[in-house]
Amino acid sequence: MSTGPGAERFDERRLLVALFGAGTAAFAQLYAPQSVLPDAARELATSASATALLVSAATLGLAVGVLPWAWVADRVGRVRAMAFAMLGATAVGLAVPFAPTFGLMVAGRAVEGLLVAGVPAVAMAYLTETLIDAGSASAVPRAAGTYVAGTSMGGLLGRLVAGGVAELFGWRAGVGAVAVACLVATGMFIWLAPRDRKVTKGDSGPHAPDGGRASRLKVLLSPRLLALDAQGLLLMGGFVAVYNYLGFRLVDEPFGLSSGVVSLVFLAYLAGTWSSARTGRLVVRHGRRRVLIASTGVMAVGVAATLSGWLPVVLAGLVVLTGGFFGAHAVASGWTPVAAPQARTQAAAVYNLAYYAGSSVFGWLGGVGFALAGWPGTVGMVLALVAVAASLAAAVLRD
Repeated sequence: MSTGPGAERFDERRLLVALFGAGTAAFAQLYAPQSVLPDAARELATSASATALLVSAATLGLAVGVLPWAWVADRVGRVRAMAFAMLGATAVGLAVPFAPTFGLMVAGRAVEGLLVAGVPAVAMAYLTETLIDAGSASAVPRAAGTYVAGTSMGGLLGRLVAGGVAELFGWRAGVGAVAVACLVATGMFIWLAPRDRKVTKGDSGPHAPDGGRASRLKVLLSPRLLALDAQGLLLMGGFVAVYNYLGFRLVDEPFGLSSGVVSLVFLAYLAGTWSSARTGRLVVRHGRRRVLIASTGVMAVGVAATLSGWLPVVLAGLVVLTGGFFGAHAVASGWTPVAAPQARTQAAAVYNLAYYAGSSVFGWLGGVGFALAGWPGTVGMVLALVAVAASLAAAVLRD
């Protein structure tokens, strides 16, 4: 195998494309039910907040699974762990929509999330370590943005496919179709991903070279990492709350849109694909902290715009919100393993635990606000979360 500059560039491209595929496969099935929640609620005779458990159960399962998957990856290798996770999640995803009861669907979605967790638990650490080992540390922000772009594209694909198929064959078939599509993206990852460095059991044990568990725990509990974890917890919680419940608003008056049309609003995810890929270049120019805070501010503007009663303004606000969120997430998630060189996998896993715990908890609580005060109740909660996240970033984080 050639070791010249051309080969290094080729390997980097393979890494980016493989991780783009992994992000697509994981997040398409994670959020596939979101665009068909109103249809599911009508068929299952469940409330908006109860039906949203089809999303929240999966993200809660993911939050629970990230730390165990980080442990597994340290023992079997990061690429192998991610491949097993995606294949297992796809198998469960094919079965869950056809479960005979709502309770079994929710339980199955939790298991699916537990399996999907193997991708976000490992991807950033794998990306960071692979590039640093190859002498390309400067490429980490751009590569992190590319991976996050893949996650946004996966979220878009899952919602569009589910919504489009649901128009013709029902919401269960729509969610099942997404799992089939994810097999292709999983195959792309398995084919293209560069092999990760050999990992031994000692890497995570009490006698690890970095000083052991106490040293890693001290790093993970540092104010800097806790502030980064808070970004994931709060911003993701607000973001998912908007997407969970905006569909319920749009199918009612004064908008009265069909479920198929509502699924098209998820095209706003393209703004996240663009902003997350762009963020790496902005970080190099302006620094992580400044870009993170600016992206959070953009997200707040977008959230506020969705209060409008005019559909074009609501949709524009969704685009702005999505671009701001994915920009902030690309910075925070890419910053986390860099800020913890002694515990990259564990730091990335804890960030993802916070990220998906926020999705589960605040994604559900947004429905409580919706039930109590309509759409302004959901928006008020999201703006409060964004304000706290920005305040923590400004007070604690430094480049």
